[in-house]
Amino acid sequence: MKLLPDAASGPTITGYGAGWVSVNGEKFTSNVFVNAQSGSTLWQCPGFEGLLPEHFDLFAELQPELIIFGSGERIRFPHPGCLQNLYAKRIGVETMDTQAACRTFNFLAAEGRRVIAALLL
Repeated sequence: MKLLPDAASGPTITGYGAGWVSVNGEKFTSNVFVNAQSGSTLWQCPGFEGLLPEHFDLFAELQPELIIFGSGERIRFPHPGCLQNLYAKRIGVETMDTQAACRTFNFLAAEGRRVIAALLL
């Protein structure tokens, strides 16, 4: 039996490194979020120290089942108050370093899950 990989139907994170990610070959050097359903958009977030609830609230409108938060080069958890609105709408949030978030996003998106990667670079 010959097995062939499925072709990705949505956005795929095609590369990453210190201070950048590539989505479908397009390189980003600023914070970005990737929606498995619609593509990638710059994330108007000043960085980890400047995270506010508003930076996460915009994801609730997109109705994902899960948000993968890539916190940069190392794992740093956002203040719980930043995530209250998401939890109230039963949207899960997983925090990991940005490189792990990229890999996890690709895996879940390939399964057809409604997932968003919110990536700090």
